[in-house]
Amino acid sequence: MIENFIRNNPDFETPCYIIDEKKLIQNLEILHGVEERTGCKILLAQKAFSCYHLYPLIAQYVSGTASSGLYEARLGFECMGKENHVFSAGYRESEFDEIVKYSNHVIFNSFSQLDKYREKVLKAGKKIGLRINPECSTQEGHEIYDPCSPKSRLGITLKNFRPDDLQGVSGLHFHTLCEQNSDDLETTLNTVEEKFGKYLKNMEWINFGGGHHITRSDYDIPRLENCIRRMQNKYNLEVFLEPGEAFALNAGYLITKVLDITENDMPIAILDTSAACHMPDVLEMPYRPPLKHSGKSGEKKYSYRLGSQTCLAGDVIGEYSFDTPLSVGDTLIFEDMAIYSMVKNNTFNGMPLPSIAILKSDGSAEILKKFGYDDFKSRL
Repeated sequence: MIENFIRNNPDFETPCYIIDEKKLIQNLEILHGVEERTGCKILLAQKAFSCYHLYPLIAQYVSGTASSGLYEARLGFECMGKENHVFSAGYRESEFDEIVKYSNHVIFNSFSQLDKYREKVLKAGKKIGLRINPECSTQEGHEIYDPCSPKSRLGITLKNFRPDDLQGVSGLHFHTLCEQNSDDLETTLNTVEEKFGKYLKNMEWINFGGGHHITRSDYDIPRLENCIRRMQNKYNLEVFLEPGEAFALNAGYLITKVLDITENDMPIAILDTSAACHMPDVLEMPYRPPLKHSGKSGEKKYSYRLGSQTCLAGDVIGEYSFDTPLSVGDTLIFEDMAIYSMVKNNTFNGMPLPSIAILKSDGSAEILKKFGYDDFKSRL
């Protein structure tokens, strides 16, 4: 569908993020099915995808939003209007009253923060949670995304847990996964039970956090649902999940055009998009984003290094190969660009922010947002 749209609209302005409504709905139906079968509540982790234009659609399928601070809490409250949980490693005193107003559950990262703000949350009639750190790493090679890595600042370890200071605490939260399957959740849950199980008996709810790749084709949903029911049946807990990527996994594109082709040991295509500005995870993870109709360098007949127009030497997306040579003006379609892209982009080097559009199920497209010079200027 995306290729038909590009073909029929050759003058479509780039760079542009395009959200695929049909694929988004397919993901939402999978998430809704988990809710329906288990009675758990799934919340959109806005840190991965916060295109609020689509919140009314998302609200038809899931229970609400998860937030990381004041702005996300307000966005979820105003634009989704359903259940809204907030967690922060440290709350600012000047923002806290407003955060409580927008949230149903307020989750603390330490007992010192709990002690400081407990009465305000209870007085407002909202629920209090504590984030725990089960110290159970199930990731490989991505310490930057591993909350259980050594000296992690996220979550309370068993050594630092204070069972004598749980007054008003109704639930526990953990978040240890990143793009992982439910076998890693099961491993983590075993450790959570081993270390914190005796405290779960006095709780009302548990939050499994995010990192669950539920909408990925090989994800083991029955195992996930067994984990959910295990907590429900054994401890009589309400279960929450906060996936982010799973909502918009493979449901977006970044459309870009070739501006120039240069040569230095291999052909280099200069694009009107940027890894550093428009897809920061390419450099941060790092990873090689999927690109339609391409292969690895040398796999197809014509290989190119794809880079940006910025002055950052390392602003390189990767090396790709194609069946036919690239030409100036060609359109390229990067895939899986709805998540951790719009929420993390920036205007380094004066790069324009990509427009945001939605490709509707009927094949038409609507521009949701355009950006210009004032957006660049106002951030400085």
